[in-house]
Amino acid sequence: MARVTEEQVEAVRALVAAIPPGTVSTYGDIAEVAGLSSPRIVGWIMRTDSSDLPWHRVVPASGRPAPHLATRQLERLRAEGVLATDGRVPLREYRHIF
Repeated sequence: MARVTEEQVEAVRALVAAIPPGTVSTYGDIAEVAGLSSPRIVGWIMRTDSSDLPWHRVVPASGRPAPHLATRQLERLRAEGVLATDGRVPLREYRHIF
């Protein structure tokens, strides 16, 4: 993976913080707006620096959370009014447009 700058980390953090309750964004959406070459960079930043952010509002492009996070993430989203169908968030309904 290419070197990640502090500016890129802060851009991702700001975008995640800007996702309103009741909506979600994908790693790819965030990467595109932040000018990053890959959604994987967003994933890396989220893994290393997102404990104080609404991390649960970021989902993969499939809308299906990672298995190890699914229960907790879907519960948090449900509390905000985001309802999953068969474990998948319907992006057409809940996707935040930056």
